[in-house]
Amino acid sequence: VQLQASGGGLVQPGGSLRLSCSASIRIFSMDVMGWYRQVPGKERELVATINTKIRTGGSTTYADSVKGRFTISRDISENSVYLQMNNLQPEDAAVYYCNGRNGPRIYWGQGTLVTVSS
Repeated sequence: VQLQASGGGLVQPGGSLRLSCSASIRIFSMDVMGWYRQVPGKERELVATINTKIRTGGSTTYADSVKGRFTISRDISENSVYLQMNNLQPEDAAVYYCNGRNGPRIYWGQGTLVTVSS
């Protein structure tokens, strides 16, 4: 299973970015997919998850720090998961990783760097 993350970049505070994660398999074969982020010297932290089973309706969870600003979504036909990030702040700067879980198996994509600076 390969997960390809993209969409990172440099944005000013208050700006927006949309991250994409494209999977090499049907995402509904996963239990859940999500986005994590990591800054140097800190542990990787959960940002948001979305249930990718078709019948679940795509239920989502968010870290408190991003609620109301970030939105995770899925496109089953595109085998992709997205993270719309609005009102970005300097503390959101990190390498963002796409993640997928299927039972005990966990898959990671390569990171995409988000820089928030004026």
